[in-house]
Amino acid sequence: MPSPQQARAQASAITSGRTGPETEVSPTSRLRALFDGPHLSPGQRRIAQYLIEHITEAAFLSITDLADRVGVSQPSVTRFAAAVGFSGYPALRERLQSIALGALAGGPAAAEVNRSNELQAAVEAEIENLENLRRDFADPDRVIDVGRKLSQSTPLTILGLRISVSLAEYFAYAARRVHPDVRLVTRGGSVAYDALLQSREAGGTWVLAFSMPRHAQETLTAVRVARSAGLKVALITDLALGPVADEADATFATGTGSRLVFDSYAAPGVMAAALLQAMTDAGPERTQARLEEYEQIAEQHQFFLRE
Repeated sequence: MPSPQQARAQASAITSGRTGPETEVSPTSRLRALFDGPHLSPGQRRIAQYLIEHITEAAFLSITDLADRVGVSQPSVTRFAAAVGFSGYPALRERLQSIALGALAGGPAAAEVNRSNELQAAVEAEIENLENLRRDFADPDRVIDVGRKLSQSTPLTILGLRISVSLAEYFAYAARRVHPDVRLVTRGGSVAYDALLQSREAGGTWVLAFSMPRHAQETLTAVRVARSAGLKVALITDLALGPVADEADATFATGTGSRLVFDSYAAPGVMAAALLQAMTDAGPERTQARLEEYEQIAEQHQFFLRE
């Protein structure tokens, strides 16, 4: 009889392709798709990120007001509009307004938001992040593909520095149940470089990196080292645009909760769990064998309380 974890692994396998009714793509995903193609300058990335984070307000700003909010010149906004494929700022703003109006139509009532206290508002923000992620998962093929590649990489290196350590530790702990060689890197500098180079020399092909705000320079440097060593990089982060995302081979951008003093990571946590699920699906026989072996050891040494 399979253990509860084995049963869950079997029952929760991801189905390729869109399943069920077509769901609306989230506003943030639409904006990221709009801005992610062209190569943007640092100033243009700032404009893009401001629009992503403040779409319902920013879509109705004049070019002067938007430039002031972001801290760039008006010509910079015009060049940004051209860089993302529009004839000028008016055409870009028209597109932004259609996205913003759709977000407002599908969002919670303003009166309900106004009645929320700060803790409730923080939860509402995380619910919105999870709702956006749910829409992104309407087509899980990219998650399935990257999960398979992570599963095939032996060793598999998990990188998370500073505030991102907790997410990296969670992923590595779980991945070790279904993967024979998972290496966790939570220190930057030469320690990270050594670990990444050794992983590549041992036959590893992929690194999964976490980069949460505030984004560490050490993470960017480590990702560049991994790439220069010949490793592919999958990235879970909150930004689809920026230096770290530019270096990654596959980026999964999910919102983080930023309403409290310290950020919360509901959506990145679910994103990590989805990639873990994709890894278990990629090698079902290995998954079941390793889970069965682990359950026997756990029972022998009484790792867990009996419930």
